[in-house]
Amino acid sequence: MTEKTIYFDHAATTAVKPEVIEAMMPFFGEKYGNASSVYSIGRESKKAVEEARDQVSLALKSQSKEIFFTGSGTEADNWAIKGVAYANRDKGNHIITTNIEHHAVLHTCGFLEKEGFKVTYLPVDKYGLIDSEQVREAIRPDTILVSVMYANNEIGTIQPIAEIGRITKEKGVFFHTDAVQAIGNVKIDVENINADLLSLSAHKFYGPKGVGALYVRRGTKITSFIHGGAQERGRRASTENTAGIVGLGKAIEIAARNIDSYNNKLLELRERTINEVLDKIPYVRLNGHRQKRLPGNINFSFEFIEGESLLLMLDMKGIAASSGSACTSGSLDPSHVLLSIGLPHEIAHGSLRLTFGAENTHSDIDYLMEILPGIVGKLREMSPLYETENR
Repeated sequence: MTEKTIYFDHAATTAVKPEVIEAMMPFFGEKYGNASSVYSIGRESKKAVEEARDQVSLALKSQSKEIFFTGSGTEADNWAIKGVAYANRDKGNHIITTNIEHHAVLHTCGFLEKEGFKVTYLPVDKYGLIDSEQVREAIRPDTILVSVMYANNEIGTIQPIAEIGRITKEKGVFFHTDAVQAIGNVKIDVENINADLLSLSAHKFYGPKGVGALYVRRGTKITSFIHGGAQERGRRASTENTAGIVGLGKAIEIAARNIDSYNNKLLELRERTINEVLDKIPYVRLNGHRQKRLPGNINFSFEFIEGESLLLMLDMKGIAASSGSACTSGSLDPSHVLLSIGLPHEIAHGSLRLTFGAENTHSDIDYLMEILPGIVGKLREMSPLYETENR
């Protein structure tokens, strides 16, 4: 095993940047006041929360009062979907989404189905792309919400969000996008994409875990999600996580400022890795769209091997990677995303997701390519299917 772990799982989470930690630290100690209190140390915390709100709104090109802080991206997704559904039930009970959404969206929609709502799950093509015209055709008089993720967490495919937003605006239907994977990797302007709601999570772009945000366009009819105090203008009760919110604000400010140089670096690493793996290892498939994908996301399927075994052997060599979504890595079932793009179960089971970040270098790719072909070859030697294929 190497002395240092090479981390290729930035879609699962990222390390908190030193500048972010520095911004957060005072709010664990001398600036500990409750942001809802009227005395000076409380007002100090309140000011910091509002500055973070401004940082988020600047990154999204929104108004500050349209930003609401949450405990996670999952909470933001739940709030967006349930909040719009319950608030607009008098208009209709139909929701449209896709079959490759994060489970924070899929399970929320499943919950609402038990509450009497109707949900249409639109299919995607072999690259994981949805046809925006499918959305138009699926909208009915009773449709109240369309929820389509900005970019897929497993295969990296970026959806035609602006086109979908134009259609929903034309049809008078609310539009939510789960942008948890997109922040820091895609320039986002909520006006240009006509989003009414957008979810994000700090720990995906070098901020702290346990804090997220929901953009809610002014005029969007949505219920409160957590009831109690008057925090977040009465929309989301709970004492503000001031340190976490400050960290989110600082992290998104840095991400927006460095987005071009960061993405150019990731794109270079991505393209080199894709080309070398496809060139040096047989029976491998790249999942997701070749160009319309997140700059640091790669998802391969290796035939005749099992993904968990591949991950364990990479870990033994000091490489941290994933076989899919971090939220479902404990499941033995194949990825619902890979099945949705047409992969058979046995190939979907042999997936490897590599997601790059700020600390990755070409030396990391050198090491990956030094060991990956051998590991794949060793695992295939143990596969009776591979032996049959190569007789």
